[in-house]
Amino acid sequence: MLHINTERTWRGGEQQVVYLLRGLAERGVTQELVCQPDSILARRALASGLPVAELSMRGELDLPAVGALARRMRANGTDLVHMHTSHAVTLGVAAAWWAGRRGGPDGAGRPATLVSRRVDFSIHKRRLLSFSRAKYTRGVDRIICVSEGIRAVLIADGLAPERVGVVHSGVDLARFRDVTDRRAEYAREFGFPLGVPLIGNVAHLAGHKGQRDLVAAAALVLRQVPEARFLIVGEGECRAALEAQVAELGLQQRVLLVGFRTDVPALLAAFDIFCFPSHLEGLGTSVLDALASGRPVVATRAGGIPEMIEDGRHGLLVPPRDPAALAAALLRLLEQREFAQSLGRAGRQRVEQEFSSERTTEGTLREYEQLLARRAAAHRAGA
Repeated sequence: MLHINTERTWRGGEQQVVYLLRGLAERGVTQELVCQPDSILARRALASGLPVAELSMRGELDLPAVGALARRMRANGTDLVHMHTSHAVTLGVAAAWWAGRRGGPDGAGRPATLVSRRVDFSIHKRRLLSFSRAKYTRGVDRIICVSEGIRAVLIADGLAPERVGVVHSGVDLARFRDVTDRRAEYAREFGFPLGVPLIGNVAHLAGHKGQRDLVAAAALVLRQVPEARFLIVGEGECRAALEAQVAELGLQQRVLLVGFRTDVPALLAAFDIFCFPSHLEGLGTSVLDALASGRPVVATRAGGIPEMIEDGRHGLLVPPRDPAALAAALLRLLEQREFAQSLGRAGRQRVEQEFSSERTTEGTLREYEQLLARRAAAHRAGA
């Protein structure tokens, strides 16, 4: 089978791809990942011993990339194509169709096609309706959503319910076991006193991730707990706007934007509270990472987040775009330390039981098997 991912940067979706490919490799699946040359995904997949083909894919209308993908599918006898990004959908579907014109694997026509959908945006949000609908209906055999919330959006957009399944994202729990305590090191690096309350966020710096609400909430929290510090981890198009907001509020020494980091497990272990204020969210794998680290979480009731967190049991949930509610929840956990610790323990147990990468791999493998079985049955019936 062939996986296609067109991202050059590293976000939660790319981590999920590596988790999945590792799990499939352990189960003996013959596969290959096609991704951007010298991308972080390519480097990390290669470091994990996974088969990688690096191919420049310049947007979703890159005809040379379509041709290269089609040739690869024919040469490898690819029976299934799993597309992991929005641009990969157009490229992968076109390449599968072109490969099928030459007979496909074993003369069975084009390879089966499957898409992972990780965002809860409407498919009509940013494009002409006809193109958006065609992209997810013509040539796509199955769509796997990472949350029930995304599935509901796609069905509301007009996709047939029987074509849309759900397999929750998961985390590699081993990454968050026996993590070295680096809080003293971070205190020196970022210039805050050791022992102060530390509230963190890890996410791409994008408008829908809600970091502006977090900065506004931080201003409210700091009025009552002035010694607290906030760390915002990640890069993105909103960085300059966030820096300006922090400066306008005079919080430069207490709200720190620390950029992209490769030491996320250690950072999470150093946080007293993890805060995730998204307005739109497919599932939120950063939340899963925080839960796996045993951190108490304050998050919004957006997208698939309530599928991970039961309010008051695994964390606290507040309405999106409500800095006052966000601040109140953070203050509650800063004041009620035993309650916060109980949330952290329950969150860790929740991930162990329901959101491990092993469960994600098994669920995805079942989707593959069922799709290929349906395709084989249809081929026999038409023979």
